[in-house]
Amino acid sequence: MKKEILLISDKESFMTNAIKENLGKEDFGVSFCSPYVNELSKVPGSPIVLLYLGDFVEKVSEGLIYLKDKIAEDEARLFIVGNNEEINEARKYIPDAAITRTFERPLNVKNLVTAINETSDIIDAEGEKKRILVVDDDPVMLRTIKGWLEGKYQVTMVNSGMNAITYLAKNKPDLILLDYEMPVVTGAKVLEMIRSEMATASLPVIFLTSKGDREAVMEVLRLKPEGYLLKSMTPAEILQALDDFFAKKKAI
Repeated sequence: MKKEILLISDKESFMTNAIKENLGKEDFGVSFCSPYVNELSKVPGSPIVLLYLGDFVEKVSEGLIYLKDKIAEDEARLFIVGNNEEINEARKYIPDAAITRTFERPLNVKNLVTAINETSDIIDAEGEKKRILVVDDDPVMLRTIKGWLEGKYQVTMVNSGMNAITYLAKNKPDLILLDYEMPVVTGAKVLEMIRSEMATASLPVIFLTSKGDREAVMEVLRLKPEGYLLKSMTPAEILQALDDFFAKKKAI
């Protein structure tokens, strides 16, 4: 199957052409785009993005900010090539968490292509996993749940209800784990917004809650989610509950 990558630089050069040629030998389809918002907004999403920097980097701050958001929305992997100064400048606009790997010049093209190929294989393997969106305002809880689940499931994290709605505008996970007790936009309100849109109304939602008393549980269940999980459950119990959920869906 043809693999896809988006190569971003201010212009095509000897090195970008060398990269394209070597990626082509590994069966990658390479699209080229300049690092400006008006150009980036026209290209479709790609699972892998390669940003080849140059002395133009200080002139494209808006493009880098746009690219950061585009990568998050598309759940893309980002590789950056440049000298140390250029890479540090790009990091002002694109956080390390969004960067898969950096390569400093002088560049060993073969090593770069090998790393991209390995990432493509990982993406293919992840594509076979069920996708779970975890929504929680507590960053510690987000990291904890991701650590529990990511070996078996493809996990995306967002830290607010509105970020969840933004994500769902372009992505359709197989399950949403939604914190019930979030401030500002509560889990109940997020579920209401999800159910009110035709494109998301059928997405399954399981609430995460720290309250296990009967009154609190009944309050959660009145909203008719697919279920609820207590945050006090062990990792094994949560994994088993998710496995059972997907097994039941498959049997229907």
